[in-house]
Amino acid sequence: MTISDHFQPRELLILVAGAKGAIGSSLAAAVEALRTDPASVRPGLTTGELFTDILPLDAIRVAGWDPCDAPLNQCLLQHRILPEAVERRYGEALAKVPILCPEKTAEKIGGQVEKILGDIEGFQARWPESLPVMVNLLPAAAVPAPAETFNLGRLYADIRWEVFPDLAYAIAAIRAGIPLVNFTPNRVELPAVLDLAKEVGVPTAGRDGKTGQTYFKIVLAEALRVRGLYVDGWYSLNILGNEDGRNLMDPDRARGKLANKTDILDRVLGYPVGERYGRPTHQVRIEYYPPRGDAKEAWDVVDFLGIFDMPMSIRLNLQGRDSILAAPMVLDLARWLAVLGSLGRKGPVPELGFFFKHPVGDNPPERFSDQLAALERLKAEVTARLS
Repeated sequence: MTISDHFQPRELLILVAGAKGAIGSSLAAAVEALRTDPASVRPGLTTGELFTDILPLDAIRVAGWDPCDAPLNQCLLQHRILPEAVERRYGEALAKVPILCPEKTAEKIGGQVEKILGDIEGFQARWPESLPVMVNLLPAAAVPAPAETFNLGRLYADIRWEVFPDLAYAIAAIRAGIPLVNFTPNRVELPAVLDLAKEVGVPTAGRDGKTGQTYFKIVLAEALRVRGLYVDGWYSLNILGNEDGRNLMDPDRARGKLANKTDILDRVLGYPVGERYGRPTHQVRIEYYPPRGDAKEAWDVVDFLGIFDMPMSIRLNLQGRDSILAAPMVLDLARWLAVLGSLGRKGPVPELGFFFKHPVGDNPPERFSDQLAALERLKAEVTARLS
């Protein structure tokens, strides 16, 4: 008898903090499409051919939390993500997705953890046979001190809900025994939180989904590195007009995102870009430009040197769609975490570093080839245990 003999097909319940944002509403639309038009979504999933005997792609539910009081279908329309014909096709189903509005409060996160735990119990009572996974899609936050708190009690007492709500959702999920995906740049993976995940026995994955510009950046950076071409400077500009772009105009909120987008290049190349000048020459800018909406545009100028220090350069222009790139990654991660949780994996899963700008865990792979190899090893290990 194999491990898979103990598994019956089950629904996947994705609990989303920030469910009505651009990514959250795109995720819900993708889930509905998997029921009626799977060919429009399935090819974009790295797990499209995996786990289908225990987590059918047409058996996924979405629920969660968001302060917006408009129905989810209206939020999808407001974000200008999909053509109106597609929005109308799934509008009725999306309007029925249960999303709770968290209470506005200035209290510490301890009280909110208990409230979220109650909400989770309600969702699980509605779908008692489902496998739940928590996904954090909240806006970038200015993470408060103490950043290295090792004690949950101190976190409960020191951090206010309105400042860093992500932490309350993360702790509540882990206390409920639910795997956690942190797709945001917000650092919920504090030592006390990771210790709790290991103690309770649930897996976590994060941080900061690597959806577009940074994804292609590490691919190109590795190509330059293995060819022996020295990166002398790299300038990246992002313009986007969604709520994420507006939120990132706050320097305190943008700090974590910019650090994740910047630091990764030095780690991939193995040297600090700009070392010849005594200052960093890898620069990243994010600008809020409302006409673009969710259709983000990214410009990159890469200056590199060949033999005899002869200068050369590359110009890149990515015209992507933030949420269309992100939603299938969130689906993949939720499916990975549900299966890994069922197999007893606990704590951070560094093998999922392929999906993140700042992978969390012990010695996470950061170069593209290493991330692919780690993901393939994980796939082989899980497939072998389930076969």
